[in-house]
Amino acid sequence: MSSSIDSVNPWLVAVVLNTILLGLAWIVPKKLLTPAGLFHAWFLAILIWVTLGWQGYAVVMFYFLVGSGVTRIGMAQKEAEGIAEKRSGARGPENVWGSALTGALCALGVGIINSGFLVPNPQSLIPNTSAMLSTSPQSLLLLAYVASFSTKLADTTASEVGKAYGKSTFLITTLQPVPRGTEGAVSLEGTLAGIVASVAIAFVGWGVGLIDLLGVAWCVLAAFIATNVESVIGATLQFKYTWLTNEVVNILNTLIGAIASVLLAWTWITFIN
Repeated sequence: MSSSIDSVNPWLVAVVLNTILLGLAWIVPKKLLTPAGLFHAWFLAILIWVTLGWQGYAVVMFYFLVGSGVTRIGMAQKEAEGIAEKRSGARGPENVWGSALTGALCALGVGIINSGFLVPNPQSLIPNTSAMLSTSPQSLLLLAYVASFSTKLADTTASEVGKAYGKSTFLITTLQPVPRGTEGAVSLEGTLAGIVASVAIAFVGWGVGLIDLLGVAWCVLAAFIATNVESVIGATLQFKYTWLTNEVVNILNTLIGAIASVLLAWTWITFIN
């Protein structure tokens, strides 16, 4: 039986809920988003609620809250060393879409499929997790959605924990010691923290029924692959091309994570069949 919240027009719920949250975020003294960032996050949150319901919303909110929290770890020390995020961690529009563009496109894809615009008589919005071991478009897009945020949270956590607590940081391409905050640098502390973060958000995706337990494994593996590829990009290419900004690299990072999760799932399904 559908819950009472599912029976209400999702656009109405999304607009009212996120307008209230936007108002609260506007008046709190510690800003997590810039004014422009608030508007873009409001639009993103509405899109996610309308296409994926509260389940998809729970994943993106978990990412935003935990990601904002880890950004503030050791902030005073990172600011003193000049390696802190700008604006004391407050996110602008470029940060919102750098982190969430891939996930938003996955959610939009699910919404289009479920609308029947491309496929007559589509399956339900959230597939039955007991039958998730399939290559249906919805299942793969939902996996990619969760994997994109698993990847971004792993990347954010690894970077911020590494900059705050990394005892030894190494350039991923040469394994030579480099200062904390160097593009392409990795640390044991940051890497472990990133894995824990990816596991946590993947389990949120499983808990709300977007993915199954195998999907959790694919998300964590994909996040690990993508964050290391992102570090290689940072170490070898980012300083060479001005268009490879942090936001563009973040989009590439989440896209790699989403694609990797789908390839892992597809390979596994093909293997067992």
